[in-house]
Amino acid sequence: QVQVVESGGRLVQAGASLRLSCSASGRPGSQLRMGWFRQTPGKDREFVATISWNGDSTRYTDSVKGRFTISRDNAENTVFLQMNSLKPEDTAVYYCAVSVYDYSGNSYTRENEYDYWGQGTQVTVST
Repeated sequence: QVQVVESGGRLVQAGASLRLSCSASGRPGSQLRMGWFRQTPGKDREFVATISWNGDSTRYTDSVKGRFTISRDNAENTVFLQMNSLKPEDTAVYYCAVSVYDYSGNSYTRENEYDYWGQGTQVTVST
């Protein structure tokens, strides 16, 4: 069992920066694929970013490329999402996702490629 906890979400002004954190615990020494999704009321959960178990590979949805950066501290199974130049359209509940196995053939852009999820952290970007 893996426990996943996100933090860092808050209300910010458009153009501001924000850094989200996610910690996965319960499996010391594991090599976890981790990612971020987001969801607004009435809409499907949307892929945002993902990072390989060793941090060598990252992938982003087109709408955040050049603004968001995903990184990790693998020793502590912690992942970060640095969000710059935030827009009102970025307003959502942000969820951290964890897979216990990092398969090279997967894109890790879909919900069903992950095993565990955090409860979410609210990011609100005002106009």
